Amino acid sequence: MLCHLHISNFAIVRALEIDWASGMSTITGETGAGKSIAIDALSLCLGERADASVVRPGADKADIVASFDISKLKAAQHWLTEQDLAMGNECIVRRVVSSEGRSRGYINGVQVPAQQLKALGQYLLSIHGQHAHQQLLKSDYQRQLLDAFAANSATLDATRHAWRNWQQLQREYGDLQQSQQQRDAQRQLLEYQVAELDNFAPQENEYPDLEAEHSRLSHGNTLLSQSQQCLQLLYDDEQQNIYQALSVATAQLEQLATLDPALNNIAQMLNDALVQTEEASRELRRYADKVELDPERLAQVDERLGLWLNLSRKHQVAHEALPALHQQLSAQLATLTGNDKRLVQLAADIGQAELDYMAQAEQLSEQRRQAASALSSQVSKSMHELSMANARFEIQLTTMAAEQASASGIDAVEFQVSTNPGQPLQAMHKVASGGELSRISLAIQVILADKVTTPTLIFDEVDVGISGPVAAGVGRLLRQLGESTQIICVTHLPQVASQGHQQLFVEKYTDGIATETRMRTLGDEERISEIARLLAGENISASALANARELLCAPAV
Repeated sequence: MLCHLHISNFAIVRALEIDWASGMSTITGETGAGKSIAIDALSLCLGERADASVVRPGADKADIVASFDISKLKAAQHWLTEQDLAMGNECIVRRVVSSEGRSRGYINGVQVPAQQLKALGQYLLSIHGQHAHQQLLKSDYQRQLLDAFAANSATLDATRHAWRNWQQLQREYGDLQQSQQQRDAQRQLLEYQVAELDNFAPQENEYPDLEAEHSRLSHGNTLLSQSQQCLQLLYDDEQQNIYQALSVATAQLEQLATLDPALNNIAQMLNDALVQTEEASRELRRYADKVELDPERLAQVDERLGLWLNLSRKHQVAHEALPALHQQLSAQLATLTGNDKRLVQLAADIGQAELDYMAQAEQLSEQRRQAASALSSQVSKSMHELSMANARFEIQLTTMAAEQASASGIDAVEFQVSTNPGQPLQAMHKVASGGELSRISLAIQVILADKVTTPTLIFDEVDVGISGPVAAGVGRLLRQLGESTQIICVTHLPQVASQGHQQLFVEKYTDGIATETRMRTLGDEERISEIARLLAGENISASALANARELLCAPAV
């Protein structure tokens, strides 16, 4: 609940401190005194748009601080915790507006943007202005009120989720269908390309192996003859070969090393060379024995290399990249084929999603039908208490066509009313006057008070245009609401003001140079005088005072 409000240099307020109590608080005052100034300040504090005009003339800034007890407000506590702004059971909201129009917002001492002030505000209080009842004529607002009374948020969320899933599947199906022709042409090309590459079957690292084999086969004669010549030089020539020469040199050096050990290293090196020469000769002989002169295999390799080069040029890729391209095109073809299968699957999924949505929507409709009957009865009863003795109120639910279904379900909600005997029920905008709408709106707000979690309800002259017995009924309803909810009501009606658990008085002072608005809580005797003033005007008579005492002492219900 709202506990304290500090206002500094806001509009015509220089400084104002207000302590708020639980129950119903009424605010009265002379016309033009600024009875709604506290409400306007609260609106600004909780995120409404600010500009330099709200700053009191001559001041450098306007400063508004509102303190709330949130010990019983789980939603507000949860929001503050999520935003890392929690501070126990107290919440302090502040808004500062400079004379240049710049503003800063704070929650529990932490600077935040205005959007966060507004987001928090919905968990702290709700303000109903004198024209709020006009919303009651809108079908969407009527549906929201019915849902609030039905307390069907879980079913409504499930319906919205099912709707979004159904719509998402339909969009995906439409997108796939739209690109079907393009996919068909692409698939035909891919099928040809993949079949060609499947037939050729290029393997990873095959191209460099083919190049090496082609080089070996095409130079077979040269490799064989020259390797045999090298073998002759190294070992096989019986008259003179390298092996024999190394053998002679090694033997001579070994003998000389007996005379001079300095030759031992050289003799060892020649001996190593002798061993290497013998080993190289053996390996060369084995190589020469394996050299193939295979024109048929050369032709096969030459043909495959030619095809490889042609396909690489055709697909404009490097020779070594052909196997990777083959895998890529195969994957693309599989994806396109999968898309066709996805279309079939999507059609089935869409049908199931529609069934799921309709099941949730029908459950929602049933909850609304049950709530509509109960709410209609309660609103009709409240209308009777507000001097509409012959009025009837009924909520008409109509199942919409499939193409009109939405995330909110399949119901068209219409509030209907009959205000006179024999008059048929009709949509409210066709029958109800402004005053009647105001009373119906108030009745619904009172009935819904137990269904919402907002702890503080502010009514800013919602009783405009009513008087007499109707005003008394409005006062009783508001006091009834104040038994369970903090109510702040700006009013000009004595019948409403007298029902408050406490009453605040707004007055305006001027010294001829500056004007200032003040607000104070009235004591018992002051309250009698103020109620008498509301009854009789400035010339307060003894009978007006007596009537005021009677109103203040009258039973609340």
